Amino acid sequence: MPPRRSRVPLPVVRLRPSAAGSGTVYLVHPGALAAGVHATLAEALPDGVGLTVLDLSALPEYWEAALTGGRAETTVEALAGRLLDEFTGAYDGGPYALAGWSFGGVVAQAVVRQQPPAQRPARLVLLDSIAPTEEYQQPDEALLPPLLIGWFAMYLGAKRGRPVLLDPDRLAACGVDDGLLLVLDAAVASGALAADTPLPGLRKLYDTYVDGLLRNNRLTAPYRPRPTEVPLVLVAAERSLIPDDPTLGWTPLAPYGLEVHRSPGDHYTMLTRPDAAELIARLVRPTPVPARTGAKKV
Repeated sequence: MPPRRSRVPLPVVRLRPSAAGSGTVYLVHPGALAAGVHATLAEALPDGVGLTVLDLSALPEYWEAALTGGRAETTVEALAGRLLDEFTGAYDGGPYALAGWSFGGVVAQAVVRQQPPAQRPARLVLLDSIAPTEEYQQPDEALLPPLLIGWFAMYLGAKRGRPVLLDPDRLAACGVDDGLLLVLDAAVASGALAADTPLPGLRKLYDTYVDGLLRNNRLTAPYRPRPTEVPLVLVAAERSLIPDDPTLGWTPLAPYGLEVHRSPGDHYTMLTRPDAAELIARLVRPTPVPARTGAKKV
C-alpha cells in the first residue's frame, strides 16, 4: 500500500490573484519545501501581477517515489504532460510567464516543448535549476555523502529559518553518520533544532530528503531533452548546488539565447530572501504570447 499523507497538496496553488490584464506568473515547484515558500516572490511582483504555483508534489506518482526509496513509476515527459493539463485549466488567456525552481525547471522546460508553438511563453525562467544534459546526469553512486550532507544542511536551514553552516574541510572527510553529527551540532548552535533533537529523527528526515534527490536523479537519467524553443533566463544562486558552472549546463539547450543572473542566497533561501525575490520579480514579467520566426544562436 502506498504511503499516505495527512494533507495532500493541490497541483494548482494560487498564491496571489491577478488583476485584469496584468498577467500571471506560473511557477513549477518540485516540493521539498511547501508551495507557500514562494510567497516572498508573490509580494515582490508588481501590483496586479498574480502568482500561481504548479506543484509537482501534488502528483502521487511523483511524491510517493520520495517515500519509497526514490523509485518513480513515471517520466519527465509524463509529469510535464500532467502539469500542462493543470496549466491549461488554470490559464485565463492573458499575459503570462513560466518559471521553474530546481527540478521544477527541468519539468517546465519539458512543458514548453509540449505546448503548441502559438501558446509558448516569451521566455522560460529557471531558478537554480540544473540542466538535464548528459554532462550533469550522474549515477546514484556519484552522489557522495559530503555532497548530500552539504545540500541537506542548506535545506534544513531553509526549512527551519536558521542557517546551518558546516565546515567544508570537516565535511569533506565525512560519511553519513559523521556528517549528520556535524549537521546536528550546527543546527543546535544556530537555533534551527532544539538541543534535545534525537539523531535518529534527523537521520529519518535526511533519508527522506535523499530519496527525493534520488527520485529526481533517476527521472533525469533516461531523459534526453531537446533544445528549448524559447529564450532561457537562468537565475543561479550564489550558493548553488553546483557553484562552479554559472550556466548550470543549459547552454546546449538554449538555441534562442541564455541570459544568466546571480541571486543572493543558496539553492533554498533564494526563495525567501526579499533581495532575491526582487531580482526574480524583474525577470518573470508576464507578456502576451509572442509570434516567432527563426532561432537566434547564443
